[in-house]
This record gives sequence, structure tokens and C-alpha cells, in this order.
Amino acid sequence: MRVLLADDSALGRRLVEATLSRAGHDVTSVADGEEAVAAFARLSPPLVILDWLMPNGVEACRRIRVLPGGPDAFVLMITARDQSADLLDALGAGVDDYIMKPVTPEMLGARVIIAERRLEQNALRRRAEDALAAAQRLAGIGETTLALQHEINNPLAALLVHAQILVTEAATPALKADLDLVVELTRRIADVVRRLSELKAPRSVQYLGASSMIDLATSKS
Repeated sequence: MRVLLADDSALGRRLVEATLSRAGHDVTSVADGEEAVAAFARLSPPLVILDWLMPNGVEACRRIRVLPGGPDAFVLMITARDQSADLLDALGAGVDDYIMKPVTPEMLGARVIIAERRLEQNALRRRAEDALAAAQRLAGIGETTLALQHEINNPLAALLVHAQILVTEAATPALKADLDLVVELTRRIADVVRRLSELKAPRSVQYLGASSMIDLATSKS
């Protein structure tokens, strides 16, 4: 797992880096909060470890949370502070968990395992939410298709029959040409309704500007 570590103590960074590297993690280390924010914007690591007392430690957490990928990251704070008010401030800034100094390899390893489990649970939850949203979208498309078929097919069929009768009775070539066009356009509308009824895995395509529409060309896929 990619890990971003921010600590202004070179010794502290080396100790944490060694523990994480032995566990197989890919660690990027920086020395202050500004560098941490810049590194997160560049790498979007799932785990961020911040030292409270380095410059801009808690503020770095706040700023990371509003970056792309920030809300999904797990932020672990290393701190020597144990006052409830301080810890509440850290949690309010978006910290997920904290570990008290002095940091031992065993305690750090346990906290990282907790982070990995939380990240896995969040990923499973997001996939379940995405699947539910997709199912609801498909259900909505299905209901819309049934409504269109019910409201359009019967009058459309009647229109086509009458237009075809009028074609056979057209008094002039110009009128016949106009009626032929009506028949053709009516059949095109019927084909759109048919393709809607055959949608299996609908997807959206860009239409105009920020607008999108269902791609009926993939209705049989």
C-alpha cells in the first residue's frame, strides 16, 4: 500500500519508514504539512501518517480532506498530546485514528492493519452503493420504457395504418411524397421505442455541452 508520511523529525521519519517498509508498504516521506498537501495532490495515497507537532500538521489534514481522493484516505496522527480537547480538535480536522508517542513498531503495525481494514470496508461499501445506484437507474429506465410503450405504441400504430391508407389514395405525386415521409418518420419513431424496450446495459453518451443521453446504439449489448 502507498503511504504518505509527514514528520519534521528525520529520526522519526526513519523509524516509521523502516517499520512500514518491512511490512511491504511503499512510503513517500516529507518534512512538513505544506509538502504533505502537495505530495497528496500528486499521489493520492490511501494512507496518510502525520506528526501533530510538525509545522501545519492538523491543518494539513484539513487541506488533504478537500483534495480529490482526500475524503477516502485514512489519516493517522502521531502525537504526544493526550488531552481530550486536543484529540477532539484532531478528529474534527478529519483524523481517523491516532497513535501516542513514543511509537513502537508493534503499535504502528497494529494501527496500519486497522487502517487497511477500514479502507477495505469503505471500498466494499462504495462498490455496493455503486451497484445499488446502477440497479436503481436500470429500474428507472425500465419503468420509463414501459410507460413510453404504453403511451406511444397504440397511437403510433394507428397513425402508421392511416398514413399508409392515405398514401394509396393520394391524389397527386407531391401529396404522395409527403405521406411517404410521414410513414417513414412514423416507422423511425417506432424503431426508437423498440430499441428502448431492448435495452440491456444502457450507458450514457455526451450530447450537447454538459448534457448526456442514453446510447440506443448499444441497446442489444
